[in-house]
Amino acid sequence: MRKSTPIFALTLLLAPALAAAQETTLRIVSAFPENSIYVKRLENWIERLNADGKGSLQLNFIGGPKAIPTFEVGKSIQSGVVDMGMSTGAFYTNVFPESDALKLTQMPVAEQRKNGALDYINKVWHEKGNMHYLARVVEHQPFHLYLNKEIAKPDLKGLKIRITPVYRDFFGAMGATLMQTAPAEVYTALERGVVDGYGWPVGGIFDFNWQEKTKYRVDPGFYDAEVSLLINLKKWNSLSAKQRQFLQQQALNLEGRNDFWKAYAQEEVKRQAAAGIKAISFDAATSKAYVAQAYETGWAGVIKASPQHGPAMQKLFTKK
Repeated sequence: MRKSTPIFALTLLLAPALAAAQETTLRIVSAFPENSIYVKRLENWIERLNADGKGSLQLNFIGGPKAIPTFEVGKSIQSGVVDMGMSTGAFYTNVFPESDALKLTQMPVAEQRKNGALDYINKVWHEKGNMHYLARVVEHQPFHLYLNKEIAKPDLKGLKIRITPVYRDFFGAMGATLMQTAPAEVYTALERGVVDGYGWPVGGIFDFNWQEKTKYRVDPGFYDAEVSLLINLKKWNSLSAKQRQFLQQQALNLEGRNDFWKAYAQEEVKRQAAAGIKAISFDAATSKAYVAQAYETGWAGVIKASPQHGPAMQKLFTKK
């Protein structure tokens, strides 16, 4: 008579295989280079998530633009070439134009979760991008215009300025000649005199050594830099409820540490001054008009590109 294997023993033998079968690994990429502060914080977050998610959910960081070019990350998430990505809305306007509106939010993401803005974002991201918006992991970072030539007023006529969609409408309205490049190409463009300046948040220029080719920062800043975690919608829906809850909570944990960026902004201003970058400031009335023009041209561009969603997003994103 054949001896049967006790059920308990069989369960022990199969346990590792069952655990492996239940664990899901997601491939994640960054639109920013690996040496940027954004990616350094992302990698620390992934390490913590993988430690807590053993047996359930793991993330495999594929890399930055060397893996997938900056402006192709959005399409790669949309199509499912990768499962997740860290990017900013301006980098995937080639998927849907509404993504550029994220720069125009005038309240913290915590407030956006309360006033319905995040719900509306996911409505649009689901319908037009096949993406689920998990969390905003960079905020409190105003954008600035950086130059190699001094200006006395907000007039960029005769200047060649590197842009992404973030700055196109605003810098164009000031008369600049616009040139779009990925971040990795900016240093060479500055070095060769291809551009006279560029737009970037208050923090991060040292990640690319741009301070070596930058003489001025124009104050005040405008908009609020946004970098977020996104996941392919089909992949999101394929996860178990427990996995979705775990991933969302982990993303919210990172989002909850966004106050880091406030201190970082102050430190970067000091660091820029120490590197010899001079601040160009206008009088109070001119500064107010400068910022107002940034938002007016920004929203005009979004609404022109998306008359369906632009007005609703403006209402939700604008501080009362």
